[in-house]
Amino acid sequence: MSSTAIIEKTKAFVEAELANAEGGHDWFHIQRVHSNALNICKTESVNVLVVELAALLHDIADSKFYNGDETIGPKRAREFLFNENVSSEVIEHVVNIIANMSYSKSLEGKIPFTSLELQVVQDADRLDALGAIGIARAFNFGGFKNRALYNPDIKPNLNMSKAEYKTSTAPTINHFYEKLLLLKDMMNTKTGKALAEKRHKFMLQYLEQFYTEWDGRQ
Repeated sequence: MSSTAIIEKTKAFVEAELANAEGGHDWFHIQRVHSNALNICKTESVNVLVVELAALLHDIADSKFYNGDETIGPKRAREFLFNENVSSEVIEHVVNIIANMSYSKSLEGKIPFTSLELQVVQDADRLDALGAIGIARAFNFGGFKNRALYNPDIKPNLNMSKAEYKTSTAPTINHFYEKLLLLKDMMNTKTGKALAEKRHKFMLQYLEQFYTEWDGRQ
């Protein structure tokens, strides 16, 4: 099967699997991450097939919707790719990317696996957590979890462990400080860093306006 054919089959599979997904982790999120990844690939020397497959499959079973189980996503990705007769080398690379690219994984310390392809997909995913889309996704997920928008009495936890991060029920605004505003300095690629800088500034402007309105100053 050609690379183009497997990519198209993967798109169809993921779109069907995520038909009823939460709005911040749905097929449109996958499309944006895939697009970001292809954009970053233009300036990086990587295996584009691996990048595309990992970008398309990275949220096929996000652990936050499966009681924190981080094994389901990689397993489903592996099964799909195996059934499509993708080479074992490509499968292993894609599965390792999916298993090691999450933000929560970075809270463990040293990541057991990395590659240029992982760095591209990671940047592509993190870009979708920034800027206007990132803000919309944060509040959509907060609403999905019935979290408060903001509570000035609940301060952000800036030194969270992975376990604390995965079980946090803090207001959505706290998430900006606990993750979103940290992503700019965690980007891997030149293109990712440049795009993140712009989106980061937009989020800072948003927060300034949010507090102004919250406090009734205008």
